[in-house]
Amino acid sequence: MAEIREVVQLGHPLLRTKAQDVENIEEQRIQTLVDDLIATVGQAQGVGIAAPQVAESFRLFIVASRPNPRYPYAPTMEPTAMINPKILAHSTEVVKGWEGCLSIPGIRGSVPRYQSIEVEYSDRNGKKQKQELTDFVARIFQHELDHLDGIVFLDRMESTLDLVTEQEYQKRIIATSS
Repeated sequence: MAEIREVVQLGHPLLRTKAQDVENIEEQRIQTLVDDLIATVGQAQGVGIAAPQVAESFRLFIVASRPNPRYPYAPTMEPTAMINPKILAHSTEVVKGWEGCLSIPGIRGSVPRYQSIEVEYSDRNGKKQKQELTDFVARIFQHELDHLDGIVFLDRMESTLDLVTEQEYQKRIIATSS
């Protein structure tokens, strides 16, 4: 049965460390980690989570976009394990959008990201997948990929003026977009 893991917070050394490749996807430890990450991101009302966020240094994350109180306008998709992911190509167009992070609670930032990306990863069965991702799902992928390289969204921001508290985000940004 999947376990809800503790999400480590900014300041934990693994959040600033490059994660190691997953060598054996079929290994029980990796399969259990995938299940635990899916359970954890769901319980935390996130749209993505990377292994380093639960103190596991593996190049593995979950993209689990769906509407929830933190992201009411997120598109719905099945939680997807992306193992040893990489960006193969990206658009020239960069757009700013609001991001939060389970490891940096209470803060949102407007972060520039590529509008669309072509990605490759292995799924939990070890099968290579290639996809084009756009808009919000492309943003999630880039955010989670950064976690595998020891980067957090604060590092990508152009200005601290683009920071807001979660409370202000919910009150001003969500309220004005509905």
